[in-house]
This record gives sequence, structure tokens and C-alpha cells, in this order.
Amino acid sequence: SPNAAAAEAGDSGEVVAEPGDPAAAESPGSAASESLDPGAAPDLLVFVSRHSGDTGPLLTAHFTGNFGPAEYGGEPGGLAEACPNAHAELLDGFESHAPEEYEVGMECTHHGPSAVGVPSLFAELGSDEPQWEDPAGARAVARAVLDLAGVEPHRERQLVGFGGNHYAPRFERIQRETDWAVGHVAADWGLAALGAPAANREVVRRAFERSRADRAVVEGERSELESVIAGLGYEVVSETWVRETTGVALDLVESLEADLSGVGDGLRFGEHARGWNPDRADAPTDYQLVSLPDDLLAETQGIDADATREVVDSHALAFETEQAGTRARGRAAVLSEADAEALVDGLADLLARKYDSVAREDGAVVAHTTGFDPEKARTLGVQEGPAFGKLSAGEPVVVDGREIEPEAVNSERVREFPV
Repeated sequence: SPNAAAAEAGDSGEVVAEPGDPAAAESPGSAASESLDPGAAPDLLVFVSRHSGDTGPLLTAHFTGNFGPAEYGGEPGGLAEACPNAHAELLDGFESHAPEEYEVGMECTHHGPSAVGVPSLFAELGSDEPQWEDPAGARAVARAVLDLAGVEPHRERQLVGFGGNHYAPRFERIQRETDWAVGHVAADWGLAALGAPAANREVVRRAFERSRADRAVVEGERSELESVIAGLGYEVVSETWVRETTGVALDLVESLEADLSGVGDGLRFGEHARGWNPDRADAPTDYQLVSLPDDLLAETQGIDADATREVVDSHALAFETEQAGTRARGRAAVLSEADAEALVDGLADLLARKYDSVAREDGAVVAHTTGFDPEKARTLGVQEGPAFGKLSAGEPVVVDGREIEPEAVNSERVREFPV
């Protein structure tokens, strides 16, 4: 990786060839470079480099800097300005253009330079001589870099990563599957090089500042690091929190967590939260808190857990859960009383799969069903065993020469679910 060639993106976003480069006349960016202001700073700098390792055909991207000593360039504890949004777009470009035999990966922050002056990252072709000399692999890297034309270095949602391997699968997964982008990543070995977090607060702070992030995901148990992060005014969040807040306005997340419970305690967001747009003319400006019908939820979850979750998700802005977020229970936020009523109606419809009749009454959903009553069967002299099974299945049985019809041993049951 330290063997790097810089490809500089000007204001036009096109690759600028170095002066005197024989390929300049053929470079797609050579004509555009003539109109660039030579004194203007680029928006983004991409170092096109060779990646070395025992990882086979691989295209990777990473930011540069050092959480500890500067063994491979840069300054000790120095971190270059990251560009998380461009990094995410570059990985997408790798996926689009990579030959079939190539994998795509994200690396942690490592080696110099640590002071570039503009947002930057490394785009690497690896991981050995056959790939370094492979035109198809090189072309994939070039195309992915060119795809960055017009791409902003940053996005609204960015975070820092701490912990894990050099190749960062957790943070790559977050970046690919959520609307959060990941800036600097200090792998396990980077944190070991950092030393005691309390003695290196400025390096930890620098990771957030150079990533333009105020949140971090920490892999593993790192109480001292988390304490330092909190002391610096930043927040540690879980991967679950990142996933659950995807598509939800962060001010709404903050409000709902304050009024209900935290995502870590089971709060989940419904469809209305992902459609929340306070800037829309007809957007609701507030919500109300209601108690969920827990007994009714428990019954419908036994009938169809997925359908129950769908009903709650489609009518609630957010709702509390239990059992690791799988079962709604407790309280919910709804946009209107009509949504609260529609939620109950949806659950009542699910009861109809099990009960003969279901009706809304004052303060309750009332369900009726008629079925086999063992006590009635015993009264008529039916012994427990196969005869019980036949009667409950709707078949008549003969006892002491008398035929007993299923209707003779059925009873109506009524269940009320407070709402």
C-alpha cells in the first residue's frame, strides 16, 4: 500500500494527468484539465495504489493515518481527512466494475499520509503481481474512481469505527446495508498501537473530527475507550441502533427515544417514521403516546407473529418491544387516534383466523368460539382417550350403546381483550 500513485480529481471531477505524462493526450480528463484553475483545491483526492497481501484478487479502499506510531509514513497519531460518502460510493463502483474473480473489501485506517489538505482515500488493486499486471482489474479501479465525478465527500450520517479486524466486515456491512457511511476505523491492532485511550484523547477526538462524525460503533468490550468518547462529547451506538435508525430523521429518533425508550431497550420504528418529513406542507407536527393492547398482541402473535408485527409496523410511528425486539409490547407513538384504532382493528382481524366471531365493544375486543368441552364429555360418560380426540375433531362416538354427537359436548367460549 505505501507504493501509491495519486490521481487527483479537480472541480470537474475528472482525472487530471500529470504534466509530461505520455498518456495525457489520451486521458479522458486531459481536455478538462486545461480549464481547471491551477490554484483551486480539489474536492477529493484518490490515491490509486497496489494492495499487497495473501487475500487473492481483491479491490479495497481505506483512509490513511496512524492511531499510534508512524511506521509507514505520516505523523504519529495523525489522521488524514476522511471522505465517508465517497468511500461508500467507491465500494459500490468496485462491485459494479470488478471482474468476476475479484472480491471487494474495506480496510481499516493505516499508513501515511496523515496530512493531505483535502478529503482523501486509497483505492487499491490487489493483492499480488498477477493482479497488479491485470488490465481488467486496473480498469475496474479506474472506472470506479471516475464514477466519483460529482460525488460529495461527506453525507449527513457518518460514524467512526473502533475494533475488529484489519479488513472491517462489520463496518463494511454497516456502510453497504444502511444509510450511514463510515469514516476512520481503528482495528484491534490500531487500538493496541494507540495505547491507553485516556492518555491519547486527542487522537480519539481527531478520529471524529477528521471523519466529520459525532457517533461511533465500538466492537468488543472497551469501557475505557467508551468513557473517553463520552467525555469528548461523542456518542457510542450499536449496530442495531444504526440499522433501526436508517431512514428515520435523527431529530425524530431523539424525541421518540426520550418519550418511549431507547433502541437498545427494544424501541423499534414503524413505516410512518420512515416516511416522516417535517418539511412537507401536510406533514404532522406531533404524535401521541398510547398503551399497546398487550393481551391482544400476545394472542395474535401466537396466531401469526409476522402478520402481527406488520400490523403494528404499518400503524405505529414507533413502538416498544420485548424478546430482543421481536414482540411488540408496552407503549407506542401514533400520529393520530385513527391510527391507534386502525392498529387494534388490524389485530382484531387476525383473531378471526382462530375464533368464530370477533367484535369491538367498549374498551375491549371480544372473541367467541365454540369447541369441545372435556367436562361436558365426562358428564355424558365419555372416557378420556381416543373418544376425546374424535369428539374434538367433530366425529361422533358411541358410549354404552349411545351415540354422542360432537355438538352435545361443545361449549361456547368468550375471551375479552382490553384495548
